[in-house]
Amino acid sequence: MTNVAILGVSGRMGRCLVRALREDPELVLSGALASPASTALGRDAGDVAETGPVAVEVTADRRRALAGAAVAVDFTLPEALGENLATATALGIPLVIGTTGLAAEQHAAIRRASAALPVLVAPNMSLAVNLLFALVGQAAAALPESYDIEILEAHHRHKVDAPSGTALRLGEIACGARDRSLADLAVYGRVGRTGERTPGTIGFASLRGGDIVGEHRVLFAGTGETLELAHRATDRMTFAHGALAASRWLIGRPPGLYGMADVLGI
Repeated sequence: MTNVAILGVSGRMGRCLVRALREDPELVLSGALASPASTALGRDAGDVAETGPVAVEVTADRRRALAGAAVAVDFTLPEALGENLATATALGIPLVIGTTGLAAEQHAAIRRASAALPVLVAPNMSLAVNLLFALVGQAAAALPESYDIEILEAHHRHKVDAPSGTALRLGEIACGARDRSLADLAVYGRVGRTGERTPGTIGFASLRGGDIVGEHRVLFAGTGETLELAHRATDRMTFAHGALAASRWLIGRPPGLYGMADVLGI
């Protein structure tokens, strides 16, 4: 069995990962990290995930959580990423990062860590969403720029960042296929008399409500026709199983920065 540490075990994704590990024939939970303020500290990680005891105590000590792990999965918060990277690098433990809402300085820290450590970053761990990324890139490259691109995403009421990391990645891929920059083209919501749509821009719309796990739609709207590429997640366990697939793939890789496209071979 291969040891896996979960960073952010008390969150929604952390709890799903514990459940996914209970079902996995190759991987086993070896460490569980939560924030110093978490009510999960000192409890069995399996009890926190409501799967039954797994004999792993939740801790706020990063070194303790990572001790003995062959790979770690990070679903914490952006402000925790720096210390997580530093500790994983010091211990030489490959890191799968699913945390979203990262700023430029955090992406820079990831790139620095990847010089010494295999690091896999994905705003969405779903295998099908990562296939969607590839399809959107193909469509954006194949269709002329007269086809306007709009991205719609929907998530549960508790999600704190908008647009979602997945939506932003879809926009980046579409822009890259057209040799453009998302920073120059993104339009984040429209209200009032906005005037006509500026050619080449990419519009984003974010919906929040209920317990929506995650929906993403990319529209290529031309004259007389519209192509729509979409993905709908109905169970958060989809992301947990994808993260474990990424973990298995990352073990033994040389230092570098990887993504789910590498896992899928696309």
